[in-house]
Amino acid sequence: MTTTLYEGTKRVHAKPMNRGDYNSYRGWEVPADENPADEGYLVEDADGGRGNDSRHAGYISWSPKDVFERSYKEVKTVPGLAPHQQRVVDEHAECLERLRKLRAFIGDAKGPFRQLDDAERHRLMHQEDVMTELATVLAERVAAFQPAPVGDDFPLGKACDLSGDTACEACQ
Repeated sequence: MTTTLYEGTKRVHAKPMNRGDYNSYRGWEVPADENPADEGYLVEDADGGRGNDSRHAGYISWSPKDVFERSYKEVKTVPGLAPHQQRVVDEHAECLERLRKLRAFIGDAKGPFRQLDDAERHRLMHQEDVMTELATVLAERVAAFQPAPVGDDFPLGKACDLSGDTACEACQ
């Protein structure tokens, strides 16, 4: 059988639930060759079209714990933010994580960055500059959602701490 490679990005609601409890919840028997104690998650895809269980608005399924945890990360929500504001908070956190990884790649004295040609190293350093500017703009937007942060903390804690000892320009 030939398959096609896909990459997905979607948000789901999930609840830890072992295979046996999921099958019981659905009114099914656990197949003889499956372990009912397998850890996993009941997953509801609210954007996935028509629901398949009257107790849920979205399509539900079960995912083994290891598969689920490799595929999804928990979204840390900030109480009181509108959905569009939460998306900016999430985008900022994702930008910071990508920027941290890029900086680690560039800063690794023994890593492959040192073997790249000058033009590619220059492009990567330019990418770092652009990503830093994006992180700064996103941080400014998030700060405007909560205009009175407590102490020196960024409104979301130390979300802008890129290196472990400094914050992005917007949080300084």
